[in-house]
Amino acid sequence: MATRRPEKPVPSNKVDGLGGARAEQTARTTTIRVLIADDHVVVRDGLVAMIGKWSDMAVVAEARDGQEAVDQWLRHRPDVSLLDLRMPKLDGVGAIERIKEADATARIILLTTFDSDEDIYRGIRAGAKAYLLKDAPRDDILECILKVHRGETVVSPSVAAKLAERVGGAELTEREMEVLRALATGQTNKEIGRSLFISETTVKAHLKSIFTKLDVLSRTEAVASAARRGMVQL
Repeated sequence: MATRRPEKPVPSNKVDGLGGARAEQTARTTTIRVLIADDHVVVRDGLVAMIGKWSDMAVVAEARDGQEAVDQWLRHRPDVSLLDLRMPKLDGVGAIERIKEADATARIILLTTFDSDEDIYRGIRAGAKAYLLKDAPRDDILECILKVHRGETVVSPSVAAKLAERVGGAELTEREMEVLRALATGQTNKEIGRSLFISETTVKAHLKSIFTKLDVLSRTEAVASAARRGMVQL
């Protein structure tokens, strides 16, 4: 992939504390203003340093959790936001939903270490314009910011394949998800029924539907498939 070389370096932007502005409003109008949200300071610093080398991009705000990401977005209205998927207080998907309520045109990239089917599906469904793994090459991340800023949707071939697989399958109902989560904890049918206030017969009916939708034949396979897709945590 051809990548542009950085223009002549511009003076670095001084941080006014976490979430503070890193670029003055006097920056060129062509500058892409970026928000970075991640609960790991090392990741934030790395992204800030990487983006800071480009004269046509500037990090205008940082956040260490999902709620702060929403607050900083409302305050700075960045052109593009890079949100971690799993953060304290409010996860990336929740943050996207809150931001989209304020502005349906918000351009958001999910940058994460997780690539399960369910994570990808939830992120794209919430309105993310791109889904990138944190180990993606630097040039891919920078190119993604440029494309999303232009209004494009960016999904790698591997992520697209997982998304297609997830969308292609039947979606579990909320009750089926509750049964599945209980199943993943090792509960018996009777225990699941007691915890959800439903009969054992109803539990069995839900399990039959779950097996069909996940294309599995046993409880063990169902839990393994759900964990692989990111639907449950073991």
